[in-house]
Amino acid sequence: MLDTDSLEEYILSHSDPEPPWLRDLYRKAHIRLVHPRMLSGHLQGRFLKMLTQMIRPQNVLEIGTYTGYSALCIAEGLTGISFVYTIEKDDEMEDFIREAFAASPYDGRICLYIGDAAKIVPAFAKDFFGMVFIDADKREYWEHYELILPKVLPGGYILVDNTLWSGKVLEKTPNNDWQTKGILEFNEKLAADDRVEKVILPIRDGLTLIRKKDRRWKQTDS
Repeated sequence: MLDTDSLEEYILSHSDPEPPWLRDLYRKAHIRLVHPRMLSGHLQGRFLKMLTQMIRPQNVLEIGTYTGYSALCIAEGLTGISFVYTIEKDDEMEDFIREAFAASPYDGRICLYIGDAAKIVPAFAKDFFGMVFIDADKREYWEHYELILPKVLPGGYILVDNTLWSGKVLEKTPNNDWQTKGILEFNEKLAADDRVEKVILPIRDGLTLIRKKDRRWKQTDS
């Protein structure tokens, strides 16, 4: 039987280490927060940084800041005059987030919004973001996706976290499990959406990588 803990340890030991400000943030989250496992963590954080470097977006939107860990990883991968705009609904997290940003070298690259994404996102211009990371209330995934898609540049990318949801996507869903139902709804609707290309990556709890098709160039839609 595969020892998944040992495999994860092997993967992390052969990947780039966390920067010190992220290690400190990880420790503080486990001391001060009720659900610390919700933060992105070492492996996904290094992936987010490298993917950002590959995409080279000018503007990035994040829905669901939580501790600020993922926003910091994305900011680490930015080049030039580029910014992360991150939205957190829980106003009780604001002090923790701002403390984490201030302790890093990337505070100046991150714009934090506290409030409802449904009220904040419409203020951004069409085709403003080259990359979006969604990691918020699973019940609202599809609504968030439809909200941000017009704001994404043609050929831009959307990342959606937790799309395998600890394997619950393969199990019978209890009637009152609205989070799992939200994930299932999102996955099914996205699979049928011909406006984008998509692939689910089995990283951590499932990470869906989505590319908005560029209708200006037919050859990119194949």
